[in-house]
Amino acid sequence: MLCGGRSRRFGAEKAVAPFGDGVLMDVPLRALGSVCVALAVSARAGSGAERHASKLGVDSLRDAPGDVEGPLAGIRRGLEWASARGAHRLALAPCDAVSIEGCHYEALVDALADDETAIVAISSTGLEPLVSIWPVAAGLRVVGEAITDGLHPPIRHVLDRLGASQMGLRDYDGANVNFPQDLLQRRGPGV
Repeated sequence: MLCGGRSRRFGAEKAVAPFGDGVLMDVPLRALGSVCVALAVSARAGSGAERHASKLGVDSLRDAPGDVEGPLAGIRRGLEWASARGAHRLALAPCDAVSIEGCHYEALVDALADDETAIVAISSTGLEPLVSIWPVAAGLRVVGEAITDGLHPPIRHVLDRLGASQMGLRDYDGANVNFPQDLLQRRGPGV
């Protein structure tokens, strides 16, 4: 799960903003946990997300020194982590996906042709590049090529280079949190 952003628009670290009976990042962690054998969080050193992951027994990943700033650095670290574990696929989620559920990832996994295929979700509002499943070996190669020389292309372009298929997810609205008032519009579990 990607928690490494600076949350500038939110004004505080949104991954650990109170939500429902926990914090915001708990929602996508639960969703990923429905299909993943192991979980990891890409987070900044010393962040609340890193501390929360540690409390939950979830691995924390940090961008490598000199990495380009942006989600592709976290995706690369996730792919490296998955490769070291012998995994063939990596499921991604942003920390602020307030409406993502395990059934959405189950549908994505069921739609995969094989371990070398990438798939990206389409919500009722459009393409969701951070709600996706990546092939580890091909993903490492393509992401490494994409972020050379300090560049950070859009993630959807990297998914295109992987030949990712797209899948509409029924009942997924793609809602995320950018501002504190976005949380006020949502009621988390247990609220």
